[in-house]
Amino acid sequence: MNRQPVNSSTISSVGYDAATATLEVEFQTGQVYQYFDVPEHVYQELTNASSPGAYLASNIKGVYRFART
Repeated sequence: MNRQPVNSSTISSVGYDAATATLEVEFQTGQVYQYFDVPEHVYQELTNASSPGAYLASNIKGVYRFART
């Protein structure tokens, strides 16, 4: 999955696969997580957020199933 860099102190890059509704987040630590069944508009809001890390914490973590890759 291709990821795009974001301006964040905690997140390095994010990517999205519309076919599987999978959001992939690479953190500054190098860890990569995949979040499942994420609507595309949530991905768009994440990439456009003034603070992607805060958006992730408030709207994605604890809401969608995830796996560390």
